[in-house]
Amino acid sequence: MTAGRPTPTQDDVLGYFDTLSNWGRWGDDDQLGTLNHLTDDVRLAAARAVRHGRSVSCAWDVAVPDEMERSTTACPCAADMPGAENMPAPTFRDDRHWGFSTERLGLMFHGNTVTHLDAPCHIFWDGAMYNGRPHSLVDAATGSGWASVTAAAAGIVTRGVLLDVAAVRDVPWLEPGQGVFPEDLEEAERRQGVRVRPGDAVLLRTGNGRLRYESGPVSGYTQAGWHASCLPWLQEREVALIGADTPQDVQPSGYDAVLMPVHAVSLVAMGLWMLDNCDLEECATTAAELGQWDFQLAVAPVRFAGTSGSPVNPIATF
Repeated sequence: MTAGRPTPTQDDVLGYFDTLSNWGRWGDDDQLGTLNHLTDDVRLAAARAVRHGRSVSCAWDVAVPDEMERSTTACPCAADMPGAENMPAPTFRDDRHWGFSTERLGLMFHGNTVTHLDAPCHIFWDGAMYNGRPHSLVDAATGSGWASVTAAAAGIVTRGVLLDVAAVRDVPWLEPGQGVFPEDLEEAERRQGVRVRPGDAVLLRTGNGRLRYESGPVSGYTQAGWHASCLPWLQEREVALIGADTPQDVQPSGYDAVLMPVHAVSLVAMGLWMLDNCDLEECATTAAELGQWDFQLAVAPVRFAGTSGSPVNPIATF
């Protein structure tokens, strides 16, 4: 039990698929989900959050994996570039004044390493995707015919709010396995003098970025992150997008029947888009320096047709 509210039971969390469902809310053919909260007025308000003109990246570099990473599943999501022996050599014209280099990239971005956007078609529950479409619309050859990342082809531009829960708890980082609860979010709002509004993107700092800088990526499936009890809070606040400096869900989730309840309920029931594995350290340092915890956030996914997401470089402008 948390200090404020009782922790939801497994039956409560399973019930979220119905009680928090946005199926049909914006029409039977809707593929945007919570991005419908991004009205013109919301985007204009986000522009007004730019008060200093300073921008920071909220993404990690996508690096070439070393040999150890290539031989293990502990870090499966770095760029799969060919070895040096297979890389194209720099090419020059006969006069050698002009030359070029090129790359061949293979990238599996879902997982615990690469900063990426999850589209609703990324997760199924009981064979269904967001807005009740069957998982059979996803084909190995052609990708997803429903709620893929290209639904957000116009980009996601809104007000971002960084909630620094590591600072709230006065720790450098939350330990793997520690969950974040609605009380933490509201205490962060109070301390930072900000309130999450409809259409906002909420970025959760657990301090995992600092841990990653000091110790490297955490391997395995134990991590800090959102507890499932935050889901009704996010629905009530009409949040358009969530991000975290971890892969979102606290792991273990505490629910045997739902491995990743935040992913499952958000993407399938709510149509809530997600930014996994953000680097929020510079963003948090800048926010503290300026005394400003909201900013304009711009996320432009690559238009990979039919894919369940995209690597992204979210930009926060203060």
